[in-house]
Amino acid sequence: MTSRSGARRRGRAGAVVGTVVLAAGAATVAAVGFGGDGTDTPTAADLPPGTAQVTRQTMSDTDEVPGDLGYSAETTLAGRIAGVVTKVPLAGDVVPRGRPIYRVDNRPVVLMYGAVAAYRTLAPGVTGADVRQLEENLKALGYGGFTVDRTYTALTAAAVRRWQKDRGLPRTGQVEQGRVLFAPGAIRVDSVTAGVNQSTGGGQEVLRYTGTGRQITVQLEVGKQRLARKGVKVQVQMPDGKKVAGRVKRVYTVVEQPTDPGSQAETRIEAIVSLDDPAAATGIEAAVVNVVFTAAERKDVLTVPVAALVALAEGGYGVEVVEGSTTRYIKVETGLFANGRVEITGDGLNEGMTVGTPQ
Repeated sequence: MTSRSGARRRGRAGAVVGTVVLAAGAATVAAVGFGGDGTDTPTAADLPPGTAQVTRQTMSDTDEVPGDLGYSAETTLAGRIAGVVTKVPLAGDVVPRGRPIYRVDNRPVVLMYGAVAAYRTLAPGVTGADVRQLEENLKALGYGGFTVDRTYTALTAAAVRRWQKDRGLPRTGQVEQGRVLFAPGAIRVDSVTAGVNQSTGGGQEVLRYTGTGRQITVQLEVGKQRLARKGVKVQVQMPDGKKVAGRVKRVYTVVEQPTDPGSQAETRIEAIVSLDDPAAATGIEAAVVNVVFTAAERKDVLTVPVAALVALAEGGYGVEVVEGSTTRYIKVETGLFANGRVEITGDGLNEGMTVGTPQ
């Protein structure tokens, strides 16, 4: 560090050898050098035009981005059972395990829980993960008498016949493809495509559904990718102004195709955010909310306005400390830039010091 003399002040314009733009803080600072013989007496005109205090605080690199509160992505339910559609649900209906989703020839297509799609007829002798999840569902619905495993046995078939009887289905002991929809949990009907009296069975779309869980979809510019990382905590401002906690579940890249000829495709970052308390979205079908991301946080650090930084001709940055009618430079190391301030460290730097600013 060094004292700044009046001669140094009067030569200030000559000492400015250039300007440096700090990309992180979007601030322009003058480049000056240490020096001065300490023989002149400073005048009021030599003091910086403005001043600010060195403060100790917690700094956060945050950004607030709008997001769409809704349900998970839509999934199409194709009709595999041949016949005539005799009953369909309403958009918004929630279907739990064991309940009919729609009816063909007045017989139900039923929801069961599982990760493996129903891709074949299940009958005695068949083995696989889909057999296990069928047996798990039968047991959860009160139909036992078999061992839950990967093998469809005669005991499994007996339980299936009891289930079929209670659902008004032919007691075949087999579950044909399309009679059961396996989904991870309860489903919410988003839209209905097929109508009553319409023929089905060839894989035509019957309806579209989502899960019942709520999520927020946020799109970010590629330059803001630092904000969205899987597992990062966020704050969500709901339509009523209430703030609730959330967390980033997934992050992926989306390429948006241009609508105008000659335009280029645009790459964006899409983040899926879940609410820590799903009940906070009760009664809200869809809404735009504000999501506050925190990319970085520094606790209990010394900070100054970005404009207080001076780019030193010798390299690096400093601040001009004002002490009464004199000033001196302290070389500093910069840390986090956020909200117009910058984290700094340096020998002799203390909280409460007054530093020069452009105004």
